[in-house]
Parts: sequence; C-alpha cells; structure tokens
Amino acid sequence: MATAKLLVVLVALVAAASSSFGAWELNIRMPTARAVEDAAAGVAAPLIHALRPLVGSAGDLGRRGGVPCDSWRLAVEAYNKRDWKTVPADCEGYVGHYMLGGHYRRDSRVVVDEAIAYAEGLKLAGNGREVWVFDIDETSLSNLPYYAKHGFGTEPFNATSFNAYVLEGSALALPETQRLFDKLISLGIKPVFLTGRTENQRAITVVNLRRQGYYGWMKLLLKPVGFKGTAIGFKSGERRKLQDAGYVIVGNIGDQWSDIIGAPEGARTFKLPDPLYYVG
Repeated sequence: MATAKLLVVLVALVAAASSSFGAWELNIRMPTARAVEDAAAGVAAPLIHALRPLVGSAGDLGRRGGVPCDSWRLAVEAYNKRDWKTVPADCEGYVGHYMLGGHYRRDSRVVVDEAIAYAEGLKLAGNGREVWVFDIDETSLSNLPYYAKHGFGTEPFNATSFNAYVLEGSALALPETQRLFDKLISLGIKPVFLTGRTENQRAITVVNLRRQGYYGWMKLLLKPVGFKGTAIGFKSGERRKLQDAGYVIVGNIGDQWSDIIGAPEGARTFKLPDPLYYVG
C-alpha cells in the first residue's frame, strides 16, 4: 500500500514538472518499479537516475563524490572562484541535478523577479533612450542540450563542436529571461543584446532568437572575428559606445561576471546562475 501511494505522488510530480518546464524536460522518464521500491525502503538513489529533473540540486551528491559541490558552486556564483577551466569531475552529477531539476529555474526566477520589480519602479524620461543590456548564451538562450551531452561542464571546452551546435540555431529560450525581455518592451525600455558570439554567427543568432520568440530588440552587438581582448574589455567597451551615443543603460543582465562588470556596467546589474563554465 505504501509503495502504491508513493507511486501516485511520483506520477503527480512528473505531471506537474512536465507542465511547468515544457521543452526543458530533456530526460524525464517514469520511475521504474525498482526505483519506487528503493525509495520506499530508504535506499539511496544512484547519482544520475530517472527522477533527476525532479530532485533539485541534491547537495548530498557532492559529499558522496568527496567534493563539496554545493560550496564549489557558491564560490563560483559569488565570484570568489575564478579562472576555472572545467567543473570538477566528481560534480558532474550534482551540476546535472541542479541544471535539469527545478533548482536552476527557481534561482533564475528569483533574479528575474527582482529585475522586473526594479524595472517597474523606474521613472523613465520617455525619450526612448533607456536601454537594457542582455547577454545571450545561458542568459537569453540556453545551451543546456549541448552541455547535457558534454558532461555538464566537466569536459574541456571544444570550440569546434560548440560552434557547430550554435550554427544549428536550436538553443532554447530561458523562460525567466524572456519574461523580463517582454516586460521591458511593454515598459518602453529597449533591449540590446551584447554577446561573445562573433560577427560570422550573426545570421543564425538572429534566426535562433526569433525562433524562440524574441522580437523588438534595438541592437545585436557581436564580437569581431579574431578579437583578442578579454570578455570584460569587449563588453564594457560596447556599453561605453552605447552611453557615448546618448543611451542610458538602466539595466544589465548576464550569467557571467564578465557580462556585468567593467565600467559602465549600467545603473543596476543582475547575475543569473551558471555553474557550467567560466568566461573571464
């Protein structure tokens, strides 16, 4: 009887998650009978299992692997840990749970709720000069389908395979960011995309953004092919050009610290979570 009740609860959770996440649910499967029996008996689940999208970040995974993965992620998000190349190998399961579960979306929602509350409280000049800067990758569009196939950041970055993925134009919109984008349009604030993608990816980037429902932006600023400077240098320089042209940057949102630091940052910045990779 207890097993039957647990199965009913699990089915309800899967149904609720499916309605909430839509295309984001990449790997949801119904729990096996063995999984249900193990859960009822209190048996520990494997690192990656059928219910991964439902269990959030599951902090105990890091402890099992001998690496405090939750503390590592905190250091990354707080910008205390810098210049890292890959996610620790023992944290692949932890990051997979975090990204595919509800935790990543909940954290993103908190950031965007604050951004919307801030935007709604702005006193706009009404001259159409207020802009909001958006990063693209892991901010406006998510490359999670790519990283799910490449160890959730535990594999060294491969520019060739990633660029091939970009050229598919299949990256998903991050729903929370899209909600902010649409709100800003309704308020009369002009979105500007500022990305580390290069000029030779402009056409497919425009197609991908439009496929995912982004319309009405003012500018799409991409990095010149062969640019040798830092991400901070490039993005702060582009923001300076906007400011020098008479625009007022009322907001700036990105998943990397290099998206939002370097004068002029904008009147207020917002950092989305991203434990998959680091851009300095």
